[in-house]
Amino acid sequence: MLPSQLTAGSFSGYPTEARQLAGKNIALLQRLPLAFLPLLLRELIVYDWKFPAERVDLGRQFTYLGTLAGGAFEKAMSAFAQLKLARELEQTDWVNSPAIFSEQLSAHLWATHQIDTFRAAAVEYVQKVSASAADPALPTHRLGIAIIGQGVAKNDYRLFRKLRPQGVYFTQVKHTGGIQVLLDAVAARAKAHPVPYGHWYIDGGASVGVPESVTRISYNALSGPRTTLQNRMQKTYEAAVFDPEAFRTMLARIKPEEAGLTSGDDVLKRFQLSLLTEGSGTQVFSTTFVQWAAREALRRAQPLTIVTRFAPRQRENQMNELLAEHQRKPELDAQGSLIDADMGAYYTWLNQQRLPGEEKSAFLAWFEAHGEAVAIAPGFERGKRSDAAIELADLMSRIA
Repeated sequence: MLPSQLTAGSFSGYPTEARQLAGKNIALLQRLPLAFLPLLLRELIVYDWKFPAERVDLGRQFTYLGTLAGGAFEKAMSAFAQLKLARELEQTDWVNSPAIFSEQLSAHLWATHQIDTFRAAAVEYVQKVSASAADPALPTHRLGIAIIGQGVAKNDYRLFRKLRPQGVYFTQVKHTGGIQVLLDAVAARAKAHPVPYGHWYIDGGASVGVPESVTRISYNALSGPRTTLQNRMQKTYEAAVFDPEAFRTMLARIKPEEAGLTSGDDVLKRFQLSLLTEGSGTQVFSTTFVQWAAREALRRAQPLTIVTRFAPRQRENQMNELLAEHQRKPELDAQGSLIDADMGAYYTWLNQQRLPGEEKSAFLAWFEAHGEAVAIAPGFERGKRSDAAIELADLMSRIA
């Protein structure tokens, strides 16, 4: 099947809103080259479960493509149209399985030495779409908070070495009631700026109390779905022949209810499932789970506020032992988890800086129950150290 043969009925298997959007843009979809269209459909087919920021981005793409005149449209798609595709790709069900087609397309482009051409075309396309419309104005600056080192009483590791050059390193933070201080600041921002999926709290252990206006995800709360996936993964790993592609396909086809995700809204359930099926190690390492969840939340939801609290993960072991976590009491590695979390905090800051408004954003990384912290914000001098005593609440008031 070729794009020109598409009809509104071709999308009968899509969820309601995605099907309606496809029908509205059917004439446009028919004009797109096969090397490009399924990549757009991969986003469209899950439209019903996308965050508001993702819907805006997809709408921007349709608007950009729809406003291109004939010659400009052909020029914008020419690099994709000139790619030579195998006939087998045309015969796949790329309408209903665009993700699988994308993987097959990637393999084909690598094998035929066309991947560089495709990448260059994709980068140029994204740049033009981004430049076609201004980013929506933010109601306030973005704020990220990383809480690391839970359970570590003494530490000799030099923390925040990646973050210190970006802001002020504080050595004497008074932190009585520190967790509550931070959560109060988040609650205040959520109340002042009630944006859907605009404020997040991600915990590597058990989630603490935060308002309903804050989106909450925790490693412990997903123990049921993690156990279900671990059992499936363990059976796959123990098979006589391990097929990585079949393994990935198996994970991609799992539905939320099959994994035990039955409560909460559909958008959040799908997001949580993606964390466990698309992330590597998120099923067995709590630090990996937090870092990946923060990355995906920032990339997809683009929140105004995000708090990540890292907890001790289980010690590294053989895969069958890691997947059997639910069958035994895992040995925790608090010190190793601190090092993981320190790097995770840095990556979270980097991902926050990739979002619009990065020049006004603020970030705080705090060694839980200790006096070390790094604050990064427009009003803080970069690469500075402060040994003066400061209350955590006062520090937060300067960046929140």
